[in-house]
Amino acid sequence: MSNAKLGKRTDQRTALIRGQVTDLFWYGKLETTEARAKSVKRVAEKLLTVAMDTYQDTVTVKKNVIEDGKKTKEKKEVQNDGVKKLAARRKIAAYVYDKPELRLKKETPQAFKERTGDVNHPILEKIFNVYAPKYDKRRKEVGQGGGYLRIVRKDIRRGDVATTVELQWV
Repeated sequence: MSNAKLGKRTDQRTALIRGQVTDLFWYGKLETTEARAKSVKRVAEKLLTVAMDTYQDTVTVKKNVIEDGKKTKEKKEVQNDGVKKLAARRKIAAYVYDKPELRLKKETPQAFKERTGDVNHPILEKIFNVYAPKYDKRRKEVGQGGGYLRIVRKDIRRGDVATTVELQWV
């Protein structure tokens, strides 16, 4: 099942898995068929492992910053990604689709801008700031790499009698 074809051509299959991996990271769970869930689980765990190995690699750099309304340059310390983390971010960004942060109901544009800040790729931020620290801590406590996702069987779909499952983070 590691290389399941899922009844699709290669380009369609990779797009399907990329979309489902993106939704899994974004929403935290995914309901799909069993064969698709196994393929998605395999890819998602590998991407998470890449993020977990590099999420702490940061470098403090001094930069000249020109603030609005002022003509003077000030030196500020800024946290940048290290070489390994940058490579990991690029690898993950090449695979997952970019999902925009949506404005909440009754949220003003200013409140939305304050909430989201300068985040350009919210899904990458979620992977590196939420999932990677959480599962790295779990990996150190349990002493086991992998097994971050579980497949919970649901019902049998009525139209094509496919077994539906829910893929969720442990």
